[in-house]
Amino acid sequence: MIKTKYVIFGIYMVSFLLASCVNEKEPAKKPNILFILADDQAYNAIGALGNEEVITPNLDKLVESGVSFTHAYNMGGWHGAVCVASRTMFNTGRTVWNAQATEKFLAKRDSVYTAHLWGNILSDAGYDTYMSGKWHVKAKLKDCFDFIGTERPGMPNQTPEGYNRPLNEKDTTWMPWHKQYDGFWKGGTHWSEVLANETIGFIDQALDRPNPFFMYVAFNAPHDPRQSPKEYVDMYPLEDISLPQSFRPLYPEKDDIGCSAGLRDEKLAPFPRTKYSVKVNLQEYYAIITHMDHQIGRIMEALEKSGQKDNTYIFYTADHGLACGAHGLMGKQNMYDHSMRAPLIVIGPDLPKDKRIDLDVYIQDIMPSTLDLAGLDKPKYVEFNSLMPLINKKQRKSSYDAIYGTYMNKQRMVRADGFKLIIYPDANKIKLFDLVNDPMEKNNLANDKKYTTQVKELIEKLRNQQKQMGDELDLKALFSNI
Repeated sequence: MIKTKYVIFGIYMVSFLLASCVNEKEPAKKPNILFILADDQAYNAIGALGNEEVITPNLDKLVESGVSFTHAYNMGGWHGAVCVASRTMFNTGRTVWNAQATEKFLAKRDSVYTAHLWGNILSDAGYDTYMSGKWHVKAKLKDCFDFIGTERPGMPNQTPEGYNRPLNEKDTTWMPWHKQYDGFWKGGTHWSEVLANETIGFIDQALDRPNPFFMYVAFNAPHDPRQSPKEYVDMYPLEDISLPQSFRPLYPEKDDIGCSAGLRDEKLAPFPRTKYSVKVNLQEYYAIITHMDHQIGRIMEALEKSGQKDNTYIFYTADHGLACGAHGLMGKQNMYDHSMRAPLIVIGPDLPKDKRIDLDVYIQDIMPSTLDLAGLDKPKYVEFNSLMPLINKKQRKSSYDAIYGTYMNKQRMVRADGFKLIIYPDANKIKLFDLVNDPMEKNNLANDKKYTTQVKELIEKLRNQQKQMGDELDLKALFSNI
């Protein structure tokens, strides 16, 4: 009996040691990470997030499969190409003015700064890193990722015919499916389709490699020129498209805030805005989103077939939103939610499904979230914060006491406690919006004495944000009442 016990114990110990050896040789594989970035997609341009007019079955599935942050913001930018600032913040992990300061070192290919970029951090952590699509960061792409597909510029080429249109219902010179103007059609295959093809190729390639992957997949869609095959445009009859609730023919402060007729985005539609021109712009916007949605569906299908989905975290967002006729504006160079706010969806094997989190976050919080998932400590130079504690309920409050926004030295914004304050230095004007009762930001309350306290409190928060961000614009010198 005693001998039998020793035999059993010996067998147990051998099994334990063998298992220990296997575990030492084959540690648990780190999760894969798939980051999908759209260009110019507003937070409300997904069907499952409240827009009943846009058709996005595959993005709807992502929403249903994971966690959506309903109030995710970009900080703005230091020039008209706001996407440059947004993408520089994503890849450096630094807030807007610090990202701008870093940009000049990236342009010089300073290896110290390049080593701190997102792709290199994960590559050093054992990830195979892949990138295809829109880059628009000063660093050389080949210095930042292991495997590279087609690098795209900031936007597909435009032509004069693509601006100041449509003038009327007979203006059909430029149509989204016309290929003679190049744009997304340059090269023969729509750029969104090329990106999906290359991403599927990346997924297939990753199957033959032992390392986990980080894929940075950046669509140019739905940025203008908003082109897509005719069948997608036909899905959106003009009579079924609603005007933005905040539609107006002209924005009164457009010249003072850097959104005059000379700004490229604002030149896309005629001045003053007409209901017809805005509806056509929305029609083309929705169509290219639906076309992009189809490509995302192809990527998700390939990931599923690869057998990698159960060990892959997926992040979906855009670099910022877009006005597309709201408030009489067309672009992203403003402080309204339609332009500052983007969708943000997180899907993973152990994450809740069809969950909404309405806490204020930044879209660039995705970068440290991926470092978190990779088991890395957040570097000191990364200023954004992981979303994972919010998703896993280890953290109940936002990491930020206020959301900050900027556009050059033309605009400043702070959002906190259910209100938003916007300052236009050149127009000598303050705007205040009650975001709970006026989510479309139509009613300026700044001159209502009942809201004096809110104005003062938000001004103080903005000052604090400026200090944190290294924002040197002296608002006190511009406003005697601040």
